[in-house]
Amino acid sequence: MPRYEYRCRTCGDTFERSRPMAESSAPTACPSGHDDTVKLLSTVAVGGSASAPAAAPRSTGGGGGGGCCGGGCCG
Repeated sequence: MPRYEYRCRTCGDTFERSRPMAESSAPTACPSGHDDTVKLLSTVAVGGSASAPAAAPRSTGGGGGGGCCGGGCCG
């Protein structure tokens, strides 16, 4: 179940709640019981490894390949 972050406008407390996506924007009270809360915009963390291979370099023209200009669809 996704976790969402909220901030209480009354006491300034920031807290998280696990809720179904369909209820992410539904009102929720802060841990202190205040009802004036707002859902915060969350950032997405993507895990990875420093040893992951780098992406292949792009072609600089001059031959076949994908895309509009390299694939011959422009004319």
